[in-house]
Amino acid sequence: MLDWLKKNKPDIIGLQEIKCLDQDFPRQEFEDLGYNVETFGQKSFNGVALLSRIPFDEVKRGLDGDKHDQQARLIEGVFSTSQGVVRVCNIYLPNGNPVHNSAGDLAISDKFIYKLNWMNRLNEFVKERLTYEEPFIVMGDFNIIPDEIDCHNPKAWWGDALYRPESLEKFRTLSNMGMRDGLRAVSDKPNYSFWDFQAGAWRKNNGIRIDFLMLSPQATDSLTYIKTHKDTRALERPSDHVPVEGGFSFHQI
Repeated sequence: MLDWLKKNKPDIIGLQEIKCLDQDFPRQEFEDLGYNVETFGQKSFNGVALLSRIPFDEVKRGLDGDKHDQQARLIEGVFSTSQGVVRVCNIYLPNGNPVHNSAGDLAISDKFIYKLNWMNRLNEFVKERLTYEEPFIVMGDFNIIPDEIDCHNPKAWWGDALYRPESLEKFRTLSNMGMRDGLRAVSDKPNYSFWDFQAGAWRKNNGIRIDFLMLSPQATDSLTYIKTHKDTRALERPSDHVPVEGGFSFHQI
């Protein structure tokens, strides 16, 4: 990752699944590259971080709406740029699988219920942020396949928690309130961001797109490009996700 940062030099980067407590995150290595580091960690699971060359004005950790939710899945930073305030939110949206507790069981699992409830809370959070009428970016691992074009084999994935009516309804609510899928603002081509480690998915290009930058109208107006760094999936011991980069007239994220 350090090699990638040295080469690409993004101004702000979001990390998901850091899987460690805040005090255990290797912040020094990133600070040595000129990044300010803010984390919202959790032991062994989940966890999100924001790295920024721009100083943080404000930081929010966690998603409102459920006082019992202990999962570390959202961190937001506010930054001052030459063109005004920019708000960047990094999320790790729940996977939600299995949808049912066991084969043949019609009851919905707690994991899928948690996913849907978390998405409802995210939509309320975004709705409130949109009233600020400022560049606002929600980025990260959404664990949602938005459409057939975003999946190598839609029939095989249909019914999975990532690609079924209940999940897509929540995601479309996010879109309908004014948040634009950054990639689809500039391209109508297939562009995967995840390839499983199993069944030769990478070799066969059996991928899915589940990592996005969702943009407020003000952020969309400043968008200059979206780039998916597919080459990182071919590196030794890679992540199954690849970085998705957005260029904006105010900064590179």
